[in-house]
Amino acid sequence: MSTSDSNCKDGASKSKSDVNNMLQNMRIDAAVSVCANYCGKEGDDINNTCNKCKIVKYCNATCKKKHRHKHKKQCEEHVRLATEQHYAELKRAAELHDEELFKPPPPAEDCPICFLRLPSLGSGSQYYACCGKLICCGCVHAPVYDNQGNIVAEKKCPFCRTPYPNSEDEAVKRLKKRFEVDDPEAIYDIGCYYRDGTNGYAQDYTKALELFHRVGELGYARAYGYIGHSYANGVGVEVDTKKANHYWELAAIGGDSMARCKLGIMEVLADNFDRAIKHCMIAIRCGSSESLEAIKRLHSDGCATKEDYATALLSYQAYLSEIKSPQRDIAAQLDERYRYYELGE
Repeated sequence: MSTSDSNCKDGASKSKSDVNNMLQNMRIDAAVSVCANYCGKEGDDINNTCNKCKIVKYCNATCKKKHRHKHKKQCEEHVRLATEQHYAELKRAAELHDEELFKPPPPAEDCPICFLRLPSLGSGSQYYACCGKLICCGCVHAPVYDNQGNIVAEKKCPFCRTPYPNSEDEAVKRLKKRFEVDDPEAIYDIGCYYRDGTNGYAQDYTKALELFHRVGELGYARAYGYIGHSYANGVGVEVDTKKANHYWELAAIGGDSMARCKLGIMEVLADNFDRAIKHCMIAIRCGSSESLEAIKRLHSDGCATKEDYATALLSYQAYLSEIKSPQRDIAAQLDERYRYYELGE
């Protein structure tokens, strides 16, 4: 190593040390409340702070003005270091946010009877308030048998064998019991009743959003998705795009494919195609055919590669292989209410 190189490194090290010592002295001065102009005054009256660095203090504006030319270099250096630290913290916060946002979602729930993955499409499963279970369309449609293998004519829950409710009032009563034990599905359903003004509940958007917030905190991602929809469209609240994105992100992190698809669309509109593709890929693996179509359009427009589209097709096929069964196919053919994946895919 040359002498000049050594001197440069020593100089740089010395300069950094001088800055650290300077900042430390500034902090000490601030701690003991001594006027930075060293006029002799100290104590609680030393409260006239430098407008830029916010570190050194003076007894009055006169001392601040007198000391300005001596403090200028230190002040500028501190502001520079503070600015660099601030931007570094913002960058790291953004990185941590993206790590959380784009991590794999929680595992999908399985049907408690056939143990196959529940479809993401709402018509692919049905909630039973008697036992609090989500049951796939195939098992809902399949006949219930008694202990001797005979088909039970009376309609009963396929899981707990409780007879179906005889009236709407009885069905709501069962739902209320699940509501009282903090069953997320029951809380969300009653929130929907308030939202729509159905099943004996007066329409109340404020109460609906209150319940959606409550169930979202319990881990029910779909509720956050609807809150995002509310802010995006001004349903019961003022339109607020930032809040809409915030709640869609919470829903997406929790595994809601519809909210994830919304985020992908928003990134497309902002020309952030790499982020849009990331969102769509995760949503496709969760069963979003809409996101698959979005990747197809991006590929047609030259914003996604052939490999991206191929990966998207494989991901959706993998999702279908996990949810498809002959029993579910039979149910879907017999009744549109049991359709469990998008037709034409």
